Amino acid sequence: MIFLEYISYGRQCIEDDDIAAVVETLKSDFLTCGPKIAEFERDLAAVTGARYAVAVANGTAALHIAALALGLGTGDEVITSPLTFAASANCVLYCGATPVFADICPDTMLLDIEDLRKKITPKTKAIIPVHYGGELCNMDEFTKLAQEFNLSLIQDCAHSLGGKTCGKAQGEYDGMQIWSFHPVKTITTAEGGAVTTNNEELYKKLLRLRTHGITRDKSQYVGEDAPWHYEMHDLGFNYRLTDIQCALGITQLKKLDRFVKRRQEIVNMYNHAFAELPLQIQQTPAWSTPARHLYTIRLNEKQRRREVFDALLAKNIGVNVHYIPTYLMPHYKNIGYKAGICPVAEDAFERMITLPLHPQLSDEQVEYVINCVRNTLFPSPPLSFPM
Repeated sequence: MIFLEYISYGRQCIEDDDIAAVVETLKSDFLTCGPKIAEFERDLAAVTGARYAVAVANGTAALHIAALALGLGTGDEVITSPLTFAASANCVLYCGATPVFADICPDTMLLDIEDLRKKITPKTKAIIPVHYGGELCNMDEFTKLAQEFNLSLIQDCAHSLGGKTCGKAQGEYDGMQIWSFHPVKTITTAEGGAVTTNNEELYKKLLRLRTHGITRDKSQYVGEDAPWHYEMHDLGFNYRLTDIQCALGITQLKKLDRFVKRRQEIVNMYNHAFAELPLQIQQTPAWSTPARHLYTIRLNEKQRRREVFDALLAKNIGVNVHYIPTYLMPHYKNIGYKAGICPVAEDAFERMITLPLHPQLSDEQVEYVINCVRNTLFPSPPLSFPM
């Protein structure tokens, strides 16, 4: 049997209340720069455990202004994982600083803190741990390391909304956390992102950087105080999120627990089915209470990856690969990065396939994916009959 409907690796879950909220906002006086933005930010801060949230146009914008808020520039280095979307390192380049890549742990696929420690230099100014696939890095240990070397922390939480690390919400930690609300993420605002923090000064700077570097906060003025007055204190960007998108985000956040629970149910089905197969799957470390975003399998034979990938795609299963190590991209090679920097990450990439994982998958679809993986790896031999 082949499912006639394509089973995507990830997709949004939009329901009637989401649509109603968007329509209501479309009929309101504010499509942007209105009250829904502050409401969404308050709700997000509460969910993530942070004091402050700044909603922005997308997760990349969140990374960019977080890096800018730290004052990163030429001569500075920032260490991150190569097994992530390119934006995790690109935000460093945007500031004129240098990304440095530390390897991953082979079982969890999370940033290897011991390899990271070896790559700290006097130029290192920050660390960007990536909560890959929704599994969470040990932020107690990363926080200790950052304090030891006086480094800033930006958690890349694009995959992990709703998860906990060491029993804490990600926003309870020092530094900043960035979030993504792309349609394949745990909740969506169509496009969108945010930065959360507990630091008031960082919060004020993030607000300015989101809106051209401009403030209308009288307490920050250095010039005259007139009804028409505003001041540009930083070279910022137009990274605002609209009220329409925030209205969607508000209703989506109310479903976060349900979405996370369903994702974990699917992960458990996959884990049980693949336990006896010659595959590697991402392990959940003791400190992680995940909100899984990706489910990847790693084949024992890397030369079979294309064969298995194509076979599953031919059966209407939306497989993918997450990710090509960032420094293997042509742009990074052109500026001097070479293969071999992170051998564990490179090996994982060469053997991995991402399977569908999102709340709208039915049990029947999950079982279909499982059976297709099993039958592709172990095809039944043709029947033979005596002559």
